[in-house]
Amino acid sequence: MGMEIRKRSVLRAVLSLCALFAAVQFGPTHAQDMDQSIWPTKEWLTSTPEEQGMDSAALAKLVAYGARNSFDSLLVVRHGRIVTEAYYAPYTGDIPHEIFSSTKAITGTLLRMVYKDGLLDRLDHPVLDFFADRRFANVDDRKKAITIQNLLDMTPRLDWDQGFEGGKQQTMFDLARSSNWTQFILDRPMAHPPGEVFNYSNGNADLVSAVITQLTGKLAEDYAREKLFAPLGIVDWHWDRDPQGLTMGHGMLYLLPRDMAKIGYLYLRHGEWEGKRLLPSGWADILDHRLVNVHASNDPNESYSNFIWVFPDRHVYMANGKNGQLIVVFPDLDVVVVTTARKQVQYRTLIDAVSSAARSDVALPSNPNAAAQLADAIKGAAIEKPTPVGPTPEIASAISGKTYAFSENEFGLKSFTLDLTQPRPHFDVEFSLRYPVGSSARYSLPIGLDGFYRKGAPKPSDPGIGHVTEAKGTWLNAQTFVIDAPVLGFGEQQKLVLTFSGKKLNFLRTVAVGEGEDVSVNGEQVAN
Repeated sequence: MGMEIRKRSVLRAVLSLCALFAAVQFGPTHAQDMDQSIWPTKEWLTSTPEEQGMDSAALAKLVAYGARNSFDSLLVVRHGRIVTEAYYAPYTGDIPHEIFSSTKAITGTLLRMVYKDGLLDRLDHPVLDFFADRRFANVDDRKKAITIQNLLDMTPRLDWDQGFEGGKQQTMFDLARSSNWTQFILDRPMAHPPGEVFNYSNGNADLVSAVITQLTGKLAEDYAREKLFAPLGIVDWHWDRDPQGLTMGHGMLYLLPRDMAKIGYLYLRHGEWEGKRLLPSGWADILDHRLVNVHASNDPNESYSNFIWVFPDRHVYMANGKNGQLIVVFPDLDVVVVTTARKQVQYRTLIDAVSSAARSDVALPSNPNAAAQLADAIKGAAIEKPTPVGPTPEIASAISGKTYAFSENEFGLKSFTLDLTQPRPHFDVEFSLRYPVGSSARYSLPIGLDGFYRKGAPKPSDPGIGHVTEAKGTWLNAQTFVIDAPVLGFGEQQKLVLTFSGKKLNFLRTVAVGEGEDVSVNGEQVAN
C-alpha cells in the first residue's frame, strides 16, 4: 500500500514490476500486513475509503441506510484506520452508548483472560464447583454436569424463557424481581442435559461474571479496567451491577462507539495489542472454534460460540446487542464495523453492504464525486430533521398544567403533568423507587412542539452515565398527544402516548422493539 498512484498509465507492465520490487524490498503490499503496527490506543487514525481499498459511494449508501433505519452511529474501520464515521442526530459520538448483549462478548473475553492468567484451570470445569458454599434447588446429575463452556455456548439448558424468536420472556421478569441473581439462575430446574440444545439466556453471562469474581476476588468491571480497558485505552464507560453488587455479565455496559471498535480490532488482530498478547492464542479466531447452530428460523447458518454470533458461510462474526448494538468483524477483509441503533439491524444487509464496499486489498484511485457523496451523507446524518406537527385541538388548554395521579402500578408511575405553555413547554413525571421504600424521584423535561427535540439535563440518578433525554410532541388527534422521548445512547425509541378523556388520562409507554415492555396505566386529574 506504500505506492500512491494517481495518474493514468498504459505502462501496466512497468507498474507491475515496480510493485514486485516494492514487495521484495519492503515486504507484502497488502495494507492488512503493512498496518500491523497501527494501534488506536490513544486515538484512531483516519483515512479516505479509497486509500484503504473501499468505495466511498457504496459507504455513502450504507450511511443513508442507517438514516432510514434508526442508527445512532456507524463506524467502518479498515486496515487499522477509520474510513467512515457517522453520528445520527440527536445522538452524538461523545455519549457512551448502552451496548446491551454485546456486553456478553466482553464478559466472555474477560473469562478467557482469567484463564490466560492461570486462575481458571479448564473451560470444561463444572460450574457448581465455583459455588460450593451455596445450596441450590433442583440439583441432579445434569445440573452438576454444566460446565463453563456450556455457559459460553448457551447450552447449559436450565429451564429459561427469554423470548428467543418469540416467547413471553417470563424468566427475565422473574429474575428482575430477585434479590440474588446467582441463586435464582442456579436454582432453575433443568430442561435438557447440558450441551445438547442452544437456548439464549442472560443468566449464563451473569454466572460467568460471578465466576470471574470468585476466581479473581474482583468485580468483573474492575478486572476489565486492569486487564482489558486500560491496555486498549478505554477510559470512558459505565457498567451496571446486579442486586448483589456483581457486575452484570449480560448487559448494561455503556461504551463510546470508537471504543466498541477497539474491542473488534483486538479480535481482528488475533488477541494481540501493541505487541502484547492479551488473549490466549486461538481464542480470538472465532471462525476456527467449534460452533453451535442456533436454529434461527430466518438463517439456517447462524451460529454461536463463546458469547459471539457467527455467520460461517460469510466468514463474519459479531458481538450482538438488542436494537442494533453491533461489533462486526470481517477477518478476510480486515474490517471492523460498529453500529449503535434504536431498532434491530438486518445483519445480512449490513454484511452484504460492507463486503461489496471492500473492492481491493490495496488503494483504489481517488474518486472525488464518491467522496463528496459520502461527506454529504455523513453531514446530513448529523443534522436533525423536523417531523410533522399536527394541529392543536381545543382540549390542549384544558389539560395543560393539570396533574394526573396514578394508583400503584408495576411501572411505578405516580403522577404526570403536561404543560404546553410557551416559552417552555415541558412535562413533569414522578416515579416510585424500590429503595428506599416509599421514596420517589421527579423529573421535568422540556418538549419541542415544532417538530424538533428539546434536550433535558442528565438524570442525577445515573452517575457515570449522564443519561440525556430529548423530547418532542405532537397531537395525534383531538384527544391524544404523543411524546417522542428517546434517552440518548440507550438504544430505544421510546414514546409516551397520552389519551385524555374528561378528567382521566391513559398513559401508554411504548418502545420500538421488545415484547412485554409496553406499559399502560390509567390516572385521574387531581387539584393542583
